[in-house]
Amino acid sequence: MEKIKPMLFTSLKGYKGKDFAKDVIAGIIVAIVALPLSIALALASGVGPEEGLYTAIIAGFIISALSGSPVQIAGPTAAFATTVAGIVAVKGMSGLMLATVMAGIILIVMGLCRLGSLIKYIPYTITTGFTAGIALTIVIGQMKDFCGVSYPKGMSPIETPEKIMAFAEGIGSFNLWAVLVGLISLAVLILWPKINKTVPPSLIAIVVSVCLVLFAKLPVNTIGDLYTVSNALPTLHIPQFEIKTLLSLLPDALSIAILAAIESLLSCVVADSMLNDKHRSNTELVAQGVGNIGSALFGGIPATGAIARTAANIKSGGKSPIAGMVHAVVLLIILVVLMPYAAMIPMPTIAAVLFMVSYNMCGWRTVVKTAKEAPKTDFAILLLTLVLTVIFDLVVAIAVGLVIHYAILLVKGLKSNKSQKN
Repeated sequence: MEKIKPMLFTSLKGYKGKDFAKDVIAGIIVAIVALPLSIALALASGVGPEEGLYTAIIAGFIISALSGSPVQIAGPTAAFATTVAGIVAVKGMSGLMLATVMAGIILIVMGLCRLGSLIKYIPYTITTGFTAGIALTIVIGQMKDFCGVSYPKGMSPIETPEKIMAFAEGIGSFNLWAVLVGLISLAVLILWPKINKTVPPSLIAIVVSVCLVLFAKLPVNTIGDLYTVSNALPTLHIPQFEIKTLLSLLPDALSIAILAAIESLLSCVVADSMLNDKHRSNTELVAQGVGNIGSALFGGIPATGAIARTAANIKSGGKSPIAGMVHAVVLLIILVVLMPYAAMIPMPTIAAVLFMVSYNMCGWRTVVKTAKEAPKTDFAILLLTLVLTVIFDLVVAIAVGLVIHYAILLVKGLKSNKSQKN
């Protein structure tokens, strides 16, 4: 049976100075990649930009140190954005803190109970469906900032259908300059990787758009116009635990825990394929649990393994969890030194970055392949999971998808047994 043993201890056996140098370089590169994404994903989650960095710093360091993968990079991810935004809108940051702490405890229990292998029982149709659904909800939620639209007074939409209605009613405030900045940012995000693969395109898009808005004095909202930006260090917050509140937050905690488990283990699987290695799934769940508790207690939001940042770590030469820990330390330095300048970032650029994140995570190729090659029932489950994720939430989508999936398998099994008897 797999031991709950952080990969850090295994990786440090035979660890040499040249390995440390590679880890430091990889950590710095990943931090540069994570910086704009952490800010953008925090804003998409309905919190301030510094909360995104707190998450990448605290959870990123803890999860790398305790991870069941030698190269896992953790932090805020697009998968959490809509779930977190909904919790913050209804129950505030105190509610999110409690839900995240509870989710962390659930993840630790899952790891200690050796439930890491259960990921294989969730079919790809469901993971693809809810991932595409999350991507779609992010795009819908960011249309407001991309188009410079202001929601009508009195409208504070939380659910995706409500956001569509609010956007339609506020379309009269459409800002052509905002769209122009957004389109230029998108062009940079798409074209820059063809010019240079070293410097993250999101960083270049931010620099270009800040210069454009600043020097041309364009009437476009920036982060500083909508949020208070702080470079204060994360501080410890102890939540108040009340049974009634905990029970009301249990569904939210389950959503966070399930999503963190699925996303982090998928990230580990991707890393395994790139390294020809094998992660420790139960150790990873425990690491995710401790990391999320730490993030919540220090003002952050839920975190999980980030597939793109983990892949960037591997491609940059990361050899051990030291790289992920260095990435967190570098982000801490950036928080203190450069965070005030984040106020100048235009909101349409943030939306453009999230559009690209959504595109990269949506798995449209898998959706198309499933539509063409898979049984119709598989594609129907995929679409149903997608729609339920957009209209309701992740837990409903996964629960309904799993029930239907295994009900179909049961019916097929009964028919097969009946035909064999005949």
